Amino acid sequence: MSGLHLTEAAAARVAAIATRQGGVPAILRLSVEGGGCAGFQYRFGLETEIASDDLTTETAGVKLVVDPVSLDLLEGSEVDFVESLGGASFQVRNPNAASGCGCGTSFSV
Repeated sequence: MSGLHLTEAAAARVAAIATRQGGVPAILRLSVEGGGCAGFQYRFGLETEIASDDLTTETAGVKLVVDPVSLDLLEGSEVDFVESLGGASFQVRNPNAASGCGCGTSFSV
């Protein structure tokens, strides 16, 4: 996938979740939807199948898939899994985002 990266930490977390859910495939879907406090919001979900027009990248055996429409807003992004005192979450470092919200789940371009 052009310029999109899944970190080792994020890949390990997806693999662990997939194993806990009965061995479903370790495929993470990232998409962008309108909404959130900054205009667009990230959506994450486990996927069982990859669509023919999805763009795919792989790290440590875990696949990250993105639909072509979302890719325009995600080009060059890195998906990470971060654990802190405030909790644990997937985070997107998106060079296309002009601004974002405090929770890190929405952004504007």
